[in-house]
Amino acid sequence: MTQVAIGLYGLQGWFGGDFAPVTEIVRTAEKQGVDLVSLTDHVVMGENVHNYPYGRFPAPLDFPWYEPLTVLAVLAGVTSRIRLSTGIVIAPLRPAVLLAKQIATLDVMSHGRVSIGLGIGWQKEEYDASGVPWEGRYVRFEEQLKVCRLLWSEAPATFHGETVNFEKIYQYPRPVQKHLPIWLGIAPTERNIERMAEHADGWIPMEQDPAKLAPVIAKLRAAVAARGRDPKSFTVRVVPRFVFRADHSGDLEATLANVPALLEAGADVVELFPAPFCRGPDDFEAFARRLVALKGS
Repeated sequence: MTQVAIGLYGLQGWFGGDFAPVTEIVRTAEKQGVDLVSLTDHVVMGENVHNYPYGRFPAPLDFPWYEPLTVLAVLAGVTSRIRLSTGIVIAPLRPAVLLAKQIATLDVMSHGRVSIGLGIGWQKEEYDASGVPWEGRYVRFEEQLKVCRLLWSEAPATFHGETVNFEKIYQYPRPVQKHLPIWLGIAPTERNIERMAEHADGWIPMEQDPAKLAPVIAKLRAAVAARGRDPKSFTVRVVPRFVFRADHSGDLEATLANVPALLEAGADVVELFPAPFCRGPDDFEAFARRLVALKGS
């Protein structure tokens, strides 16, 4: 059965720039049956947004990017069922052992509701400002994935890699979930497909064209199966292409018309951002009900 998610991007605009009231939006989403809530990450933003690899960068330089794991911890305290995710956390900007601790703590405090989305990001300036080398970021990222799984399951733990080294360390608490789902938001290169098949439970693609997604999803699931894993357990979370009217308001029904082809291509989770489709919080409950109606697809 299809699952549905909401992304919280831009919702501070409903509250005069205050993001804190988003807690009530998420509570409403949970009450209506939305499965998952997610948040996007940027630690800092450099001026070279023209380097954004997916077209025109959608936000101004002074856009407030709220730290996702902090926000999700707040949301964990006001909800009981909805799953908590990111799209994505730029993992290499956090030390591996700290990232493992943050995610595990969030899973404990939410009673096992975390499905984390991790990625690498796209802006070198963000790495420079964080004191993290841009070069070798994929090695750092892959070692982070290994370290998280290791620290979530073993103690004392030992790891010797190119970017992370430790001997006989203990990290608690461990996640409530015996296997905490990790989705990767990375480009589907040949090497990244191998990374996802090896380390991930799902994929968060930027691509929105079903015809382009279908062969990649099939290839990913074949790579998962080749490693002795159940390909049906590998989930794909997509954001459909948003359709806008002449007055620049979002056309929800026209946008949702893109969903069946995405599901046919192999997607399992459909995520929408409420901001383009609702004039404000008063419109959200009806939006959530319409989104949840997709679960019968």
